[in-house]
Amino acid sequence: MTLDKKFSRFANATARITGSPMAFLICVATVAIWAATGPIFKYSETWQLVINTGTTIVTFLMVFLIQNTQNRDGAAIQTKLDELIRASDAENEFMGIEKLTDRELDHLHRKCERAAHRSQRLLEQAAAERRARSAAQSQAKAATARSPSMRRRATAG
Repeated sequence: MTLDKKFSRFANATARITGSPMAFLICVATVAIWAATGPIFKYSETWQLVINTGTTIVTFLMVFLIQNTQNRDGAAIQTKLDELIRASDAENEFMGIEKLTDRELDHLHRKCERAAHRSQRLLEQAAAERRARSAAQSQAKAATARSPSMRRRATAG
């Protein structure tokens, strides 16, 4: 097994374990025990150094584990999105955009915004046309109901 594979397994397992409620409770218990021992050690500098050093080391190591896990998660999600784009009718130009520069991403974002505005205008036009047709149909029905032949039938009955 390669070093990358071993580290990935270790990072995944550590992330799963350290993100659990039990891990949180263990941390709370550790801090509580440390705080309770303060009077025993007369709140000495060594007593303070123990918690400071311990938390610094744990934080330092966890940063790398979390970053590794997030990098892999991000790459997996990006790969899945690329596959969905490739398999659909979406434009393939969006595949791999995470590698573009900020300027290129801004340009693509503006292009998407323009397309979204065009789509919104088309949707609003279609809705206005539906409302106009519905109003015209309602007026036609009302006009038919008020026609002279309809009134004669109503008074004859």
